[in-house]
Amino acid sequence: MRFSYAESMTDPSHYLPLARAAEAAGFDSFVVPDSICYPRDSDSTYPYTPDGNREFLEDKPFIEPFSLIPAMGAVTETLRFTTFVVKLPIRHPVLVAKQAASVAVLTNNRFGFGVGLSPWPEDYIVCDEPWKNRGRRMDEQIEIIRGLTDGGYVDYHGEFYDFPAVKVCPTPTERLPILIGGHADAALVRAARLCDGWMHAGSDAEKLPTMIGRLEELRREAGRDHEPFEIHVISLDGYSVDGCRRLEELGVTDVIIGFRNAYQMEQDTETLQQKIDAMAWFADAVISKVKS
Repeated sequence: MRFSYAESMTDPSHYLPLARAAEAAGFDSFVVPDSICYPRDSDSTYPYTPDGNREFLEDKPFIEPFSLIPAMGAVTETLRFTTFVVKLPIRHPVLVAKQAASVAVLTNNRFGFGVGLSPWPEDYIVCDEPWKNRGRRMDEQIEIIRGLTDGGYVDYHGEFYDFPAVKVCPTPTERLPILIGGHADAALVRAARLCDGWMHAGSDAEKLPTMIGRLEELRREAGRDHEPFEIHVISLDGYSVDGCRRLEELGVTDVIIGFRNAYQMEQDTETLQQKIDAMAWFADAVISKVKS
């Protein structure tokens, strides 16, 4: 079992000392969210809050992940960084491949590229990308990013993207793990058939075994059940040793741990030391015992 520390929408000056503290405490990874902008006028709902309210995001600081991760990587040695998740269909895949390859190189292969669909039409409007066919478009994007980050020339002639042979340099010395976030069956299919893992955004605990079982079924159908596959989850079970054992039995490889309610309307008022103290408590209570 590996442990990922989750912190977001906090004082930007906290990130580098938090990365150092997470590494020292024994966390394996630091998850980094993605948000482009906040629309003034919108009737969209947020899929991961009970009432769909999205106003908790307004005026919250989000540092762009391809900028933040290299900064944290420069002050750590072993900590991995995973985007949770980059809104892929609102971006061009060749540009994203260049960004992802650069981050992987700068962190010495300590980068897991979590991607997903933005649930908000406004993101597509402001980035001048179509809302329609976003899922099929993302399938092509994943193929393009995989090819370019693996190195060598890639030409692509698909339904949505068409370009002659190009390559990016440098590329990572190890395969870039691409992970899919999302709970819809289409996301599970995409993760099982095209990617190296799946990221769970939290839900009714009773649904998690069903989703993991579905992933296993889809991976068998795709002939990929023998390949390495990461499963990252948010679960209350992650906060106890016995709970971590239950998650391991389900096939979970990584548990995502946070210590405050990120959906609160108010700004984060926790001090840096309070955050570091919470990490230290968890390391002593759980990480040290699970990994012993």
